[in-house]
Amino acid sequence: MDGPERDLLGMSLALLEAKKAYALGEVPVGAVIMKGDKVIGRGHNLKETLQDPTAHAEMMAIRQAAEHEGSWRILGAVMYSTLEPCPMCAGAIVMARIPRLVIGARDPKTGACGSLVDLVRDERLNHRLEVETGIMEEECASLLEAFFRELRGGKASGG
Repeated sequence: MDGPERDLLGMSLALLEAKKAYALGEVPVGAVIMKGDKVIGRGHNLKETLQDPTAHAEMMAIRQAAEHEGSWRILGAVMYSTLEPCPMCAGAIVMARIPRLVIGARDPKTGACGSLVDLVRDERLNHRLEVETGIMEEECASLLEAFFRELRGGKASGG
């Protein structure tokens, strides 16, 4: 499988994770970490479910990938996230030494990978990432839009 095909697969799998969050009433964000063609970590938002402010999709995926690797360094991997990571998650991605990040939808309010700030490519840090945006952007954004439309209508319980 080549790069563009792998990116579509990775983001499709991240979207499946986001849909799991949606079903729980959580903000529908999903993340998957792949090494080659193998998924080594996956996660979706569980902040409300766990009452844990760090239970973001990316953090859950990083924890699982680190356990899989037996190391805090997640080298040679790619993270796929349906929404641009926040500062906490961007920092964790940098600390985990993940070399590449693929983002579905941008987040102009809290995005720390180019929108609000660009933590993952800050030259003052000892590790920087390659970042690609807009992979399956429409699908990722429409899931979030549907969730918040329902939330405003009183149907969803996440936040």
